[in-house]
Amino acid sequence: MSDAAGAPGPESLPVELDAEARGALEQVLGLLRSELASVSSVTDPQRAWQVHVADSLSGLELTEFAAATAIADVGSGSGFPGLALAVALPAARVDLIESVARKCDFMRRAAAEAGIANVRVVNERAETWAASPPPAGGREAYEIVTARAVGRLSTVAELASPLLSEGGVLVAWKGRRSADEEAELEAAAERLGMQPREVLAVGPYAGSRHRHLHVIEKAGPTPEGLPRRPGLAKKRPFGKRRSAG
Repeated sequence: MSDAAGAPGPESLPVELDAEARGALEQVLGLLRSELASVSSVTDPQRAWQVHVADSLSGLELTEFAAATAIADVGSGSGFPGLALAVALPAARVDLIESVARKCDFMRRAAAEAGIANVRVVNERAETWAASPPPAGGREAYEIVTARAVGRLSTVAELASPLLSEGGVLVAWKGRRSADEEAELEAAAERLGMQPREVLAVGPYAGSRHRHLHVIEKAGPTPEGLPRRPGLAKKRPFGKRRSAG
């Protein structure tokens, strides 16, 4: 049953949130609905609670989130999963990395108006941000990197590798499992210093059909040559099979 603000009740979430946390996220969804610049195709608060908030919080099934102090959300878009994770994990710093300025403007306003103090919006390509160590960049600065609907697994793993500290994990929100993508990631893993660890099905809280979370671990130091130039991880992903023709 919905509460007065129109959002589903606590039973619809994978974790319990207190009234203050729920209020902050409801405020973000209200701002999303009224936003004139296009930052998300899902803006109705009732549907957005499931598609954005519940889906984002499904990542908390992983125990690493409870101890994390530094999280990077790559390709953050309208702010998910990063904003929801920041609300649920007030002791962690969450950096929202997004190259599109209008989306960054929305996320800054949303975080400020909802009082989400542990968020920093970074208006950069992930590759640019990963090229320099803190404070000018985020090279090897994070225990967890998250990515939702950003790209193929090998592409996202390449973007995450130089951002993660050794032993850190990438959590990639994906839809139906793809044998082709998973084989591509396996082929690229050594070159990226990343190792696929597990795939979790989180259907009940999914923001898309057949939702799966791919957990990929940083297996060693950042390989030489990473990050590559912006755009290459998507245009020429490591592990991709060359066509015979």
